[in-house]
Amino acid sequence: MIVPVCKGFTLVELMVTVSIASILLAVAVPSYQSIMRESRLTTQANELMTALHYARSEAIKRGVRVTICKSANGATCGGNWSDGWIVFSDTGAAGAVDASDEVLRVFTALKGSTLGGGSNFANWISYLPNGRSRGNGNLPDGTFNLCNQGNGRNIKVNNAGRPRVEKVLSC
Repeated sequence: MIVPVCKGFTLVELMVTVSIASILLAVAVPSYQSIMRESRLTTQANELMTALHYARSEAIKRGVRVTICKSANGATCGGNWSDGWIVFSDTGAAGAVDASDEVLRVFTALKGSTLGGGSNFANWISYLPNGRSRGNGNLPDGTFNLCNQGNGRNIKVNNAGRPRVEKVLSC
């Protein structure tokens, strides 16, 4: 008589495998969330850096003041920095989109983060044709603060108008 051979997993083997998988997931998921939060923060800081570099280069290229201001609707200045911002050629009143101004680029709202312009860049920052910056406080330097669940980045603009990013461990 031939005895059939059963192939497969026993209940004990299956329970051990499920236990090991759940332990690995319990360790990996929080670490993955932290990596994703850091990645999102870096991407958003780079997006603001892109806007600052773009505005500076356009001001030099066009020979006119180019401004970045917070914008909730993508057409006029207003709202919060976290709502988004626009870059425009600012030939009229400083820091306001006038009839003669051209919106050059629109940046959409940040997801999951907050962005503040500090005291000097509370509403807008302009770049002059010589590449230097001016904030709404009429000072050339200032700091943007980007925060996401306790982690953050400071985007500092120096007297010459050059931005740089600093990592902040707590906001």
